[in-house]
Amino acid sequence: MSFMTQDQFAAAGKANLETLFGLTSKAFEGVEKLVELNLQVAKATMGEAADNARAALAVKDLQELLALQTNLLQPSAEKVAAYSRHLYDIATAANAEVSKTTEGQLADLQKTYMGVVDAAVKNAPAGSENVTSLVKSAVNAANNAYESVAKAAKQAADMAEANFNAVTSTAVKASQTAAKAAKRAA
Repeated sequence: MSFMTQDQFAAAGKANLETLFGLTSKAFEGVEKLVELNLQVAKATMGEAADNARAALAVKDLQELLALQTNLLQPSAEKVAAYSRHLYDIATAANAEVSKTTEGQLADLQKTYMGVVDAAVKNAPAGSENVTSLVKSAVNAANNAYESVAKAAKQAADMAEANFNAVTSTAVKASQTAAKAAKRAA
């Protein structure tokens, strides 16, 4: 039976460490993007709050106040939708990186495991063909089950993204309709 040599074991440990550092780096990139986005939003919000306060102080009558309120309503909904989209994009990109790395590691692990199984089958004593066949079948079934779950997860993620886009679009359209109705009423 063939086992991993000390060099192979050290190489596997080094590869796992590199993967960990790579994933940690990607996680920090995602956090950096999130912090950058939040700083941009905070800066823009402060500027808009100052502008809105100035505009509110300049209002002379109720009709101007209603018009100002209407003009502020629509961009706010669109900004919330854009912010949500940016958050979703950051999370999706980070998830894609982790998934890609994990899938690569899993493929390498499966290949190594199948090498060990093949070596065990070659060195198996006579009369153990049924057991080795059962082991290979179990490994193939596990691989097929993993692939099915991975496909289902991808389909669910695609569906969630489509639903997210539809809800965002509907919310923006609803705010535009409400703003138009409020303008007509004013």
